[in-house]
Amino acid sequence: MPTSSSIHSFPSSLISKPLKPLKPSFLTTFFPKTLTLTCTTSQPSKRPTSKNSRKSSYGTSRRSSLKKTFTQEQVVFTAPISDDPVVAIIGGGMAGLVCALNLEKRGVRSTVFDTTSLVNVVRPCWISKLDPFNGMWYLSENGKPQGQFDAIVIAHNGKCANRLLASSGLPLIARQMKRLELSSIWALLAAFEDPLPIPDGAASSPFEGAFVKGVDSISWMANNTKKLLHSQNSGPHCWTFLSTAAYGKRNKVPQENIPNATAEKVKAGMLGGVEAALGLPKESLQKPFYTRVQLWGAALPTNTPGIPCIFDPQGRAGICGDWLLGSSLESAALSGMALANHMADYFQSGGDRPEEFAVGLMNEFRPLGGHDIGQFPGLESEKQTNEAQAYELAS
Repeated sequence: MPTSSSIHSFPSSLISKPLKPLKPSFLTTFFPKTLTLTCTTSQPSKRPTSKNSRKSSYGTSRRSSLKKTFTQEQVVFTAPISDDPVVAIIGGGMAGLVCALNLEKRGVRSTVFDTTSLVNVVRPCWISKLDPFNGMWYLSENGKPQGQFDAIVIAHNGKCANRLLASSGLPLIARQMKRLELSSIWALLAAFEDPLPIPDGAASSPFEGAFVKGVDSISWMANNTKKLLHSQNSGPHCWTFLSTAAYGKRNKVPQENIPNATAEKVKAGMLGGVEAALGLPKESLQKPFYTRVQLWGAALPTNTPGIPCIFDPQGRAGICGDWLLGSSLESAALSGMALANHMADYFQSGGDRPEEFAVGLMNEFRPLGGHDIGQFPGLESEKQTNEAQAYELAS
């Protein structure tokens, strides 16, 4: 995966220049026929609380979620933008954190919400509801208020993001998020007493990682022990193996509650794939003394709109994430930077020309190329990938 240094050194006009929606191929300001909910400070309506929040008339099934997504009213904020706007960023991954850092550089305050307990943000917190009220966004976690904000950023994706947007009043953003398709990948951590054998024909030894070809259950293998600065041959040898997307799809289960039988089946299948990749006789691979397997249910995007960010100026809401540009750490960082600069420019404009700042609301998606485990900037082509390796693992 790309390193942090590649993020800082990557030159991009998306970072230093505002996004201009003047080219028809990049943006259209056409809005579909939707109902409009106008939020202004002149309407002293009742502030959303856990007791009076609107109850949905729909259930929680996929069908009802789609119904809510495509029939919800479009929020249109007409209240003036605050002189000191505050942005809520929902998602503390690379895109969300970089967005927050770049908003700060532009003088815009923000708060990052994330479920993790290892990041110095508002955590652990799962924002479950967005309520537009009097020109502001009110966020809550299972009925508990989490603050009010002038604008919001959705910096995560998948089922949780779709549920959050289904009744948010942002049908255009919700529709784009629903178009995203994600793969599923199994990850297996295995610790061995002895080093694994090097495949026949390998030109270098030892290796830290390799793309695997021709094996159904394995697409990538990484020698974690060799990543250490002072790695030694003595002691355990820890490896991470990632499956192919096809294998992940065939063996997909709820990642929060993986059945033991499935875990054992996947572990055996992936270790068999490692055996085949290394060119070993069947059932000759040494047994690991420790294993842990986990499904990455919403792993990597398989399609993309090919734009750095999405922004709805009517609802003062945006989206950033790697999937908008590709499937790499670098893409996530660039997306966060782009949205931060675009929103800062929007705030500076005073919000008087919202149509000029609408970005990505109508862009079509296209299939996303790359490897099963993501894209690797600098190794775009299969030829470059092969040349970067001094060996090839294949069954």
